[in-house]
Amino acid sequence: MGRIRKADGTITREVDSGIAELVPDPDVPRAWTLRLNGTPQSHVDLDDPTHLEFEYVRRLGHVADLVADPGAPVRALHLGGGAFTLPRYIATTRPRSSQQVVEIDAALVSLVRGVLPLDRNWRLRIRTGDARAVLVKAPEATFDLVVTDVFAGARTPAHLTSIEFVNQAARTLRPGGVYAANIGDGGGLAFAKSQAATVRAVFPHVCVLAEPTVFRGRRFGNFVLVASHAELPVAALTRRTAGDPFPGRVEHDTSLTRFIGGMPPTTDQNATPSPSPPKGTWGLPDD
Repeated sequence: MGRIRKADGTITREVDSGIAELVPDPDVPRAWTLRLNGTPQSHVDLDDPTHLEFEYVRRLGHVADLVADPGAPVRALHLGGGAFTLPRYIATTRPRSSQQVVEIDAALVSLVRGVLPLDRNWRLRIRTGDARAVLVKAPEATFDLVVTDVFAGARTPAHLTSIEFVNQAARTLRPGGVYAANIGDGGGLAFAKSQAATVRAVFPHVCVLAEPTVFRGRRFGNFVLVASHAELPVAALTRRTAGDPFPGRVEHDTSLTRFIGGMPPTTDQNATPSPSPPKGTWGLPDD
C-alpha cells in the first residue's frame, strides 16, 4: 500500500510493523505526530527540533542536556527510532554530535525520512535491525549516551528488559556515560519496579523520573530510568522535571529502594513484555 493522504492531511502507509500515520499538528505549522497501529510514537516540529511535545521525550531531553557540558558534542546510540525526535534535538542542541539510531522497521524509516527529512549536516546514521542484535555488536566504551525507547505496538519487547540486555548497554558506554530507558506501566507497577531493580543491578547510580500519579499507580504512564557508573545530576534533573508542563518527580537512593520494594531483577529466563496500556491511554481508541 502506498501513501494515502486524508482530507486532514494525515499520511497513512503500511509499514513492516503495521499501519503508520503521520498526522499534522493542527496548532503548529510543519509539525507532525507519528502514530503506529494507533499508538502515538513521536512528535516532530520540522521548524524547531528543540520542541519536545511528549512529556517522556522532554525528560529524555533533560538527560541529554545534562550528559555533558552545554553545547558540547556527544556520541549517542538510540535504540528505537520512531520519527527520530530525540536525535533531532541532540543534533540541534549539540552540533557535531555523532549519533546512531537503530530502528527495526525499514519501511517506517523510509516513510519518516521521506516526509520528515533530516538535515544532511547532522552526523546521524540510521541502521535497520533488532535493537539488541545491533547492541551486542557495538564497540565497547564508545557512547556518552545510550537511550532505549523501543515499543512493539505499545509494549516494550521482553528481550530488551533483562540484566543481560542492560549489561550490553553498559558495556558500550564511555566512563561516565549515561544509560536511559523509557517504559510504560500502571496499576501495581510490578514491571516498572522490576525494571528499576534490573538497571540498579548493573549500575551503582540510578534514578527514575515520572509524574506523581504514575508513581502511585493511579494512572498508566511513562517511566524514564536513568543510570550510570558515575554520579548522576539528580538535583538538576529534579529541578527540570519539576518544572515541566506536567510536573514530575525523581526517585533515587532510599526513595528508589522503597519504590522497588524488594522486587527482583529481570533476567532473560523470566523476561516479559511491558503490560498493555488500558484503552484510552496514549491516545489509544476506547473501543
